[in-house]
Amino acid sequence: MNQPTTHPGPALILIDIQSAFDDLAYWGGERNHPEAEQRASELLNLWRAQRFPIFHIKHCSTTPGSPLHPSHPGNAIHPLVAPLPGETVIEKNVNSAFIGTDLKAQLDQAHITELVIAGLTTDHCVSTTTRMAGNLGFETSLVDDATATFCKQGKDGQLFSAQLIHDTAIASLSGEFAQIVTTRDLLERWKDQEVLS
Repeated sequence: MNQPTTHPGPALILIDIQSAFDDLAYWGGERNHPEAEQRASELLNLWRAQRFPIFHIKHCSTTPGSPLHPSHPGNAIHPLVAPLPGETVIEKNVNSAFIGTDLKAQLDQAHITELVIAGLTTDHCVSTTTRMAGNLGFETSLVDDATATFCKQGKDGQLFSAQLIHDTAIASLSGEFAQIVTTRDLLERWKDQEVLS
């Protein structure tokens, strides 16, 4: 699907913001940043207003029992960030949005070198995509408060909180693979920006 007319600017990559992640019990029972979808929606509205490039990434699990499987209603992109006609939607079935998709080809074709990434979940698809984006040479920003994850159980049964999992994933990405920013940072950056006609 072709993008609507866009202007020079960073591409917003919204990763796996899907209704399936509303099911806290399935994913471990505890999540950080409950406002992440709302923050992502604010970014999406900003990008639309600026007519910057937007890419919605959608995970289509190959596991029939997963709520992210295409046969389940949870596969749908969350209503807060639902794509508009003409916005690009890229489906994937692995952790990286670059593997098995034409995301890089589309970015290269549009001469996009700067990415802003947000979505779910911090330590899985967001982290994997961000690492690849950095390795591929994109100038990458990761939006801390528009990203979230769930608690995890360690090999010895120890439970690690969602916030701890999120914070350590962010710390591992910061500087080497991406600049860590907040929604407010980006709103402040672009609030007075004039869109070229």
